[in-house]
Amino acid sequence: MLNVIEVFRSIQGETTLAGRPSCFIRLAGCNLDCRWCDTRYAREAGRARALDDLIAAVDGGPRRVCITGGEPLLQEETPALVRALLDGGRLVAVETNGSLPIDAIDARASRMVDLKPPSSGETERMHWPNLELLTPRDEVKIVIAGRDDYAWAAALLARDRRLARCTVNLSPVQGALAAAELAEWILDDGLDVRLNVQLHKVLWPGAARGR
Repeated sequence: MLNVIEVFRSIQGETTLAGRPSCFIRLAGCNLDCRWCDTRYAREAGRARALDDLIAAVDGGPRRVCITGGEPLLQEETPALVRALLDGGRLVAVETNGSLPIDAIDARASRMVDLKPPSSGETERMHWPNLELLTPRDEVKIVIAGRDDYAWAAALLARDRRLARCTVNLSPVQGALAAAELAEWILDDGLDVRLNVQLHKVLWPGAARGR
């Protein structure tokens, strides 16, 4: 059984998959408390659902499935859910907060790994060995609240070549940093990253899940 907050269909708003119709399985619970978290409701208790029930819930929907949270890797059955979806022909992405090992996730899936900068309050909780496991199928996301976070991210990119294995997304905190300002910093420094504006919040302002 998995503890689930919600299952829904929407447009993926982040990473290189932005704009793709997707099914979302949001699992309950999180081990971090980021200052700018925009899904705090996922920390609450969800509803226990069987693996077969979740597979059926996305049946007939978009081929792409995003397993998110909260923190999906807190639940022991998450790897089994990923494998079952992949075996059923789904394209699976798993969004994780970067604090737990990602090696249990089937290599056929795309692992979307957050790296928490100083403003998050959770930088010290990162599981840095995950960087050794990154492949071109995976992606890294760093949410930027201001210049200090950006400087931290730029320094990390400069010193850790493991990040060159995959796409790195820099995402401005909505209401704290304008996307245009972050874009200027990226251009000025010539960073080889992707500006990650949350498309779902552009399409559906104010909606918690994007739809």
